[in-house]
Amino acid sequence: MSSYIPTDPLVAEFAAHLRLERGQSPRTAEEYARDIEVFGDFLEPGHLQGTPFEKLLSTTPSDIRRFVMELMGPRAYNPTSVRRKLAALRSFFALQRREGRRTDNPAADVPPPKAAKRLPHVMSEGEVGTLLRTRIAGRSDEQRLRDTAIMELLYASGIRRAELVGLDLSDVDTERRLLRVTGKGNKQRTVFINLAAAEAIRAYLGVRPRSTDSALFLSRRKKRLSYRQAWAIFQSYAKLSGLTKHVTPHVMRHSFATHLLENGADLVTIKELLGHESLATTQIYTNVSLEHMRRNYEEAHPRDRSEER
Repeated sequence: MSSYIPTDPLVAEFAAHLRLERGQSPRTAEEYARDIEVFGDFLEPGHLQGTPFEKLLSTTPSDIRRFVMELMGPRAYNPTSVRRKLAALRSFFALQRREGRRTDNPAADVPPPKAAKRLPHVMSEGEVGTLLRTRIAGRSDEQRLRDTAIMELLYASGIRRAELVGLDLSDVDTERRLLRVTGKGNKQRTVFINLAAAEAIRAYLGVRPRSTDSALFLSRRKKRLSYRQAWAIFQSYAKLSGLTKHVTPHVMRHSFATHLLENGADLVTIKELLGHESLATTQIYTNVSLEHMRRNYEEAHPRDRSEER
């Protein structure tokens, strides 16, 4: 769990509101709070670190438009990041209005930049196999079996990295091959896992050290594995795998969904497994699957490579 506490009282109140009233995860609350701090620094260049912002409550729609323009200009943030910061500002000022500190929401009518429509990156089944077979020398049995269980579980379930590190021992049923996953907004869902992941988890549990921490995956200090530690573990295997493309836990999630679709799973099932609110979000994997099949077709069909055409 994050120990980050904003120094500005309004931002700290906002972070607490996201956690306690909106049910957001600690990581989401931290990211939104940091977004407000980035905006505060924009309003007050040279702001002394650790002191409250003086201009947040007097923000105008013009200030927010200038902020968005700067993010899209010299700072070169991508549209998705800018949209998130704008969403954070809307939520922050909605709270100030509710608390009677403002009579309006200056971010309400500022249009977000259009997000680029890009297909998710996916690995082929062969590339996933290469990644899952990768081993790192010099690790203890505990680390090796933990890391193997993590990698197998990410592909078996398609869960997010935050959901992975949030798993408790009581959330895992290796006999029935089920997970109880707490996703965005603290919503719980049931996810299936395959035999390979169940066996990997059982092997890890056989060497998992005793700890007062209920977490499934532990760090060397016998505490819950952090979000950043899980990233570092994944990246260490990705680098040693020999794969040339950039792969991340979220690419693994995309690959999970795409491979299920290509092997006959329906979109509604994939939607539920991923924890998507809307089927429209899941439908992007239809396009990914078509592009994947096209690449395989063009690589495999000999006609266009023939010298006799």
